[in-house]
Amino acid sequence: MELKIIDKTDDEMHLEIIGENHTLLNMLKSALLDDTRVQIATYDMKHVSISDPILFVKTEGVDPIEAVKDAAKSIVTHCDEFMSVFKTAVDV
Repeated sequence: MELKIIDKTDDEMHLEIIGENHTLLNMLKSALLDDTRVQIATYDMKHVSISDPILFVKTEGVDPIEAVKDAAKSIVTHCDEFMSVFKTAVDV
C-alpha cells in the first residue's frame, strides 16, 4: 500500500490509496462518517482493476489528516474486539 496526498487544505483532502480496493475504503469511509467532525467522506475508483481509489474527506474543526488517523485507529479497535470475541467463540 502506498499513500499519496493529491490535494489538501485546512479542512479538505484528496488521498490516493495505491494498491487497495473497496474493502479497505468502505471501512475507512464508514469510520470517518461516524466522526461528527467529518462532514463528507467518500471515495472514487474509476475501475477496480486499473485505477486506485481516491478518498475525499471534508472536516469541520479538525485537520482531515487527524480525522483519517482517528478513523484508522477506530478500525483497529473494532478488529481487535472482533478477534477477542471470535477467539472466545471458537475456543468453546
